[in-house]
Amino acid sequence: MHLTQAMSTPPVTRAVVIENPQGLHARPAELFARLALKYESHIEVIRDDQRVDGKSILDILTLGVQPGTTLTLEAHGRDAQEAIDALVRLVENHFDCSDTAGQEQPG
Repeated sequence: MHLTQAMSTPPVTRAVVIENPQGLHARPAELFARLALKYESHIEVIRDDQRVDGKSILDILTLGVQPGTTLTLEAHGRDAQEAIDALVRLVENHFDCSDTAGQEQPG
């Protein structure tokens, strides 16, 4: 019943433009995948007709994303909206996590 309910919920999608000078190379792909892994939803990154797992660094790298490329982020699941919002923020901040670094300081 849970699977049917999840399938009947429309996916959350958002288009983003990769603006950092090196495109989506290893470091940003790793940051993206690490953030995506924090969510239970199934997350995909779409470029043209290619669809890859947003939680896999290697899958993301296979897209060969250059600066100026538009990607569609798509998530299915209970926390899909939250996941997409966080991933869009990461992209819009040019993969700079310093704005959230202070939130997880050791006590």
